[in-house]
Amino acid sequence: MLAVERLSRAGFAAFGDVIAVEGSRHYTINDGHAERHHDLARVDVAAEGGRPLINIFRATPWKLPLRVAMVERHPLSSQAFIPLAPARFLLVVAAPGNAPDPTALRAFVTDGSQGVNYARGTWHHPVLALDHVTDFLVVDRGGPGENCDVISFGDAAPTVDWPPASAR
Repeated sequence: MLAVERLSRAGFAAFGDVIAVEGSRHYTINDGHAERHHDLARVDVAAEGGRPLINIFRATPWKLPLRVAMVERHPLSSQAFIPLAPARFLLVVAAPGNAPDPTALRAFVTDGSQGVNYARGTWHHPVLALDHVTDFLVVDRGGPGENCDVISFGDAAPTVDWPPASAR
């Protein structure tokens, strides 16, 4: 069973960016009527002629506990997921590089106000809504080239649960 960690900038740094107001650089704009939380994620989509795409994904919660049968990565770009309303979601990730060992996977849970930006090449499970159907603003790459690699873990697939059965 994968242990689930609370999402934090430091804990997630090897996999990309946490997109959140708390702890971000910010300053006042628009004659004091707005606060700009600045440069929250490194959007990386230009490789091999790519261009940014703005999408909305409507995610239905997965049944938990979840057998993590597969992960994917985007070798040509980053990919950001930002919930459009407060919503927790679960992340299962592994560092960029060759196909990860399933024992190297890490799991995080957001606090409902956070989004994430997976760095180019970061292995991750598809979006895992937790509490209800959730709309996500997704920033990723359009353009030529293959930008999604998928691997399956077969019998070695680990399991993740939230909240842990011991907390129920």
